[in-house]
Amino acid sequence: MPPPTLDANGVSRCCHVVAMPYPGRGHINPMMTLCRLLAARGVAVTFVVTEEWLGLLDSSPSPPPPPPPPPGVQLRTIPNVIPSENGRAADFSGFMDAVYTKMEDPVERLLDRLQPPATAIVADTYLPWAVAVGNRRNIPVISLFTMAASLFSILYHFDRLPFAGDRRLSVDESDKPLEQFIPGLSSLRLADFRTFSSMGTPLKRALEAFYWVRKAQCVLFTSFYELEPCVIDALRSELSCPVYPVGPSIPYMTLEEKQKKPILLNRSDKDYFDWLDSQPKNSVLYVSLGSFLSVSSSQLDEIAMGLRASETRFLWVARGDSSRMQEMSGVMGLVVPWCDQLKVLCHPSVGGFLTHCGWNSTLEGVFTGVPMLTFPIFWDQPPDSRLIVDEWKVGLSLKEKVGKDNVVGREEIAKTIKRLMEDTVESSEIRRRAAELREASHRAIEEGGSSCANINSFVRDLLVGHNV
Repeated sequence: MPPPTLDANGVSRCCHVVAMPYPGRGHINPMMTLCRLLAARGVAVTFVVTEEWLGLLDSSPSPPPPPPPPPGVQLRTIPNVIPSENGRAADFSGFMDAVYTKMEDPVERLLDRLQPPATAIVADTYLPWAVAVGNRRNIPVISLFTMAASLFSILYHFDRLPFAGDRRLSVDESDKPLEQFIPGLSSLRLADFRTFSSMGTPLKRALEAFYWVRKAQCVLFTSFYELEPCVIDALRSELSCPVYPVGPSIPYMTLEEKQKKPILLNRSDKDYFDWLDSQPKNSVLYVSLGSFLSVSSSQLDEIAMGLRASETRFLWVARGDSSRMQEMSGVMGLVVPWCDQLKVLCHPSVGGFLTHCGWNSTLEGVFTGVPMLTFPIFWDQPPDSRLIVDEWKVGLSLKEKVGKDNVVGREEIAKTIKRLMEDTVESSEIRRRAAELREASHRAIEEGGSSCANINSFVRDLLVGHNV
């Protein structure tokens, strides 16, 4: 790290960090949260996105855009050299190939033009070329992993797992704990990763990224220490660079800003918040299966009929045919095309969260202390579900009994919803554990908390040029 520059009075000026998120909502949002934390500590940040993503950040369509950049963060763009955000799930492999091969050159040209020059790069772990760019320019590169530290450890040590091509695991092998192969992973099972070995391009590209992460000067996690202490301790003992968990990297700062200065709600916001205000405490199940990948239409139908059969109040974000979902799921709840998820989860009437287990949604469920019903779909979501249900014990799995065509039936869905939402010994214990994790997550970001201390140490290292 170059020494800090001085102004005319000989006072140290902050460094200039260039932030490079992977071009997806689940990666851009936590990177922007990190940049807010850096800017609040006096670090100058340039946030690099494609021209398409600049339009998404500057606009207010449905679904809502990521939070706007705070003071101290400037947005700069590169051309749209990758496929559009709209429909990228249709060709996930092609999208990843483009990200890995077409973004490096325009980013290098942008770095040549930046004034003052970049003194550090914070790049998403899934942008391995960013490490190469920084190494060529003698600029330290910090790798930000926007999924669970547990998944980082699995991909980092993937060669230790007994996968061979497309060989299927036996039942006995599937139930083996990963801790037999990788330290710090107490609850995860090989079964949670049985599809990884047949994922082709996504796995190949991920393992390529983890080759380059070894050449980064620091690793940041959007998790917080108390959530994954064993795996973080194991990684700290093994990695040669500093490891800082700085999460939960969710937009809690904007939530606080809204509470201090309420904003006017548009009509659709007002409708569902008025409805939530009229519901009893902990009575509403919030349902959201993410904005990227989705379940099959037959599975959506079963979820809708399961909600109806459970006779549980619900607020369901269903992008697409929301009117059909509303008709199928009945009159006990609302189906909307989008909502302010973190604010909804904070609402006192919300007592459960049916989630696809994306890491950002998982962190928001933990931060708000809302018990979860897990319905994982792909990649990091099955292991996240395992953490929620078996390690933290703050939820129940909806995929314990998968039927024909890999579809979970409405009866099983209704039964599990009732298990979580009704007042029983089991659900009370889940709520108690969820409340404990909520308090732990809040303590982590408070002054003197683990994440607050970690971000302060990280910024100090940036400013004085030590360790990073």
